[in-house]
Amino acid sequence: MKKFLAGAIASAFLAFAPQAQAQTPPNVLVVGQIAEPKSLDPHAVTAVNDFRILVNLYDGLVRYKDGTLEVEPSLAESWTISDDGKSYTFKLREGVTFHDGSPFNAEAVKFNFDRMLKEDHPFHDTGPFPLSFFFSTVEEVTAEDDTTVTFKLSAPYAPFLSNLAYPTGLIVSPEAVKQHGKDFGRNPSGTGAYKFGEWIANSKMVAIRNDDYWDGAPDLEALIFRPVTDANTRIAEMLSGGLDVMVEVPPDSLQQFKDDSTFKVLEQAGPHVWFLILNAKEAPFDNKAARQAANYAINKKALVENILQGTAEVAAGPTPPAFAWAYNEGLEPYPYDPEKAKELLKEAGYNGEEVTFYVTEGGSGMLDPIAMGTAIQADLQAVGMNVKIETYEWNTFLGKVNPGLEGKAGMAEMAWMTNDPDTLPFLALRTEAMPDKGGFNSGYYSNAKVDELLEKAREVTDQGERAKLYKEMQEIVQEDAPWVFVANWKQNAVTKASVEDFKLQPSFFLMLQDVKKTQ
Repeated sequence: MKKFLAGAIASAFLAFAPQAQAQTPPNVLVVGQIAEPKSLDPHAVTAVNDFRILVNLYDGLVRYKDGTLEVEPSLAESWTISDDGKSYTFKLREGVTFHDGSPFNAEAVKFNFDRMLKEDHPFHDTGPFPLSFFFSTVEEVTAEDDTTVTFKLSAPYAPFLSNLAYPTGLIVSPEAVKQHGKDFGRNPSGTGAYKFGEWIANSKMVAIRNDDYWDGAPDLEALIFRPVTDANTRIAEMLSGGLDVMVEVPPDSLQQFKDDSTFKVLEQAGPHVWFLILNAKEAPFDNKAARQAANYAINKKALVENILQGTAEVAAGPTPPAFAWAYNEGLEPYPYDPEKAKELLKEAGYNGEEVTFYVTEGGSGMLDPIAMGTAIQADLQAVGMNVKIETYEWNTFLGKVNPGLEGKAGMAEMAWMTNDPDTLPFLALRTEAMPDKGGFNSGYYSNAKVDELLEKAREVTDQGERAKLYKEMQEIVQEDAPWVFVANWKQNAVTKASVEDFKLQPSFFLMLQDVKKTQ
């Protein structure tokens, strides 16, 4: 039945295509994504582009409460934490089944985390699992009985529940993993509001309503996620009626949609940082003066006002201001000072060597990356830096950047949307997070004090004490300048006026379980 429905929905969608995509199929939501998903295995991916799909196919033990980054029950009805903060016991929801019909229980939860974390697990080779870092403190997962599971941690870990709510904590069907092995990412099975229908590469991914969803079946019959990598094409399809929802609208097109009553425009600040990774392992950016020079050389205010047209704010450091409790308000962004940049480049001994700059055509939270990259190149060249741009499609770009820039590039664009002030610095600024250790510190930044602060902040459960540690970390990182801190984005989306109950979330995910369409 599932394959028949997927085919029928896909056929209905194609039937409208020759008519300039004047409308989308009734009671089916067509979402214009920024890129092709890499995989539908939530443990194997890192990009918000993928997460926006996955949160509709799977559930975690917990989830973010609507409109917040606060954690609430999901597949777990409740939990208790030991006095020493090193043991979490979850009572699981009864009567839930995976889309393939197999039961959700404590053994299934144990399978998920053992698969990610234990190298000797028989299905560990179905990875890699790049964000298993999120659960590095988990020593053992025990299925006490069918509806009780306990996580034993090596040390208290403040972000643990928040990380369980992140897509890396989504629960997949063990039986489907056993059946499909390394191909599970093309044959997903979860417990979510929508079931996998079909995935046609570079065309669409269809998800069909789960009529037996434990939290109530969705109103929509299906979702169609379409990768439309070119922003202008995405805009044209939205205007012509071929899409119901479009994410990451270029700033210069927002007003066009705002002025048209047939569309709704949504905007919301969130925990986002757009930055440039600088290769601190090789010249010129192995010298702090050169890294600081790049921060002074780039006119970030002009980028935000002219290219992003006020849809972002200039970033001061590695932590987004959306994390108000942990954000260091005393930090001021690097000012635009080309003369200071020239002095620092001279101090660093820079002699005009070519610097390769990786730019992407588009990707999760990347904020008009080609235009931004071109303007940044011009600013750096104006202070005497010889910058050469190389541009890549998003998944190809990640394949070049995530393994590290050593021997390949001097700098690269990057954007992160995060769930906790711990996440980005822990995964991308610690010495132990360099690519050869499985992390995302692609520029090889290393500072022992930053490492110490981040490790301590993970174990402190008092939020005020954690805040002090994060604020000190931000001061050191801003001074060391391992990145050019560019912008914090206000996310946006456009929907047809006929789409109801669609919301933006501070997590940047697309939670579509409650969305409806009127005819």
